[in-house]
Amino acid sequence: MSGATSFGRFYETWFDQLHHMVNQLRKTSKPPPNQDAAAHLSHFVDKLMNHYAEYYRVKSAAAERDVLSVFTAPWASSLERSLHWIAGWRPTTLFHLMYTESSILFESHIVDILRGLRTGDLGDLSPTQRVSELQCETVKEENALTDQLSEWQDGASELAGSTSGTDVDEKIGRLVSIVHRADDLRLRTVRMIVDMLTPYQAAEFLVAVADLQFGIHIRGRNQDRLRQN
Repeated sequence: MSGATSFGRFYETWFDQLHHMVNQLRKTSKPPPNQDAAAHLSHFVDKLMNHYAEYYRVKSAAAERDVLSVFTAPWASSLERSLHWIAGWRPTTLFHLMYTESSILFESHIVDILRGLRTGDLGDLSPTQRVSELQCETVKEENALTDQLSEWQDGASELAGSTSGTDVDEKIGRLVSIVHRADDLRLRTVRMIVDMLTPYQAAEFLVAVADLQFGIHIRGRNQDRLRQN
């Protein structure tokens, strides 16, 4: 079994489990009345974060075996691949999503907020939370990795012209390293955002992230199916 096929099967199972876990989180993501319920919600958030960490652990091993297959991502739809940045989603997408969700919820609770009531959800996002600072730091890291990939691509002639297997292996190894760093930034960004949110906000945020992932996945698969027919 090829590395791409093996990871593709893992991804299908992982994605199904993500659906189940997000549905559980969705049911418990309303502001609870007591600390015990809040702790229960935090448990679900941690469980989902561990699920994402497992994805990147297995993906890292797949990249070590066959980084080019990880880049082409045959398990993803054409739409999903068109949105990829270094073999996955762009980390700064999370900030755009959070600001969008926060604005929608803020508008829906505007009357309560003007009365001084706290909603406890993303519409009640505190200005003291370091969201904008984290976004700036993430943009810098994204740009640095984009530059590294551009340098790697500029040396494509090395792959075509080299007669040394060692030289090719070294260049492919550099690509593996870039993918690892990009995946580390993806997971680290999610973790840092979740850590700065309350349990209720973190749950709403992770549900919104998953819903975006589900929506693009389903639309992409449907478009590919129509194209094939």
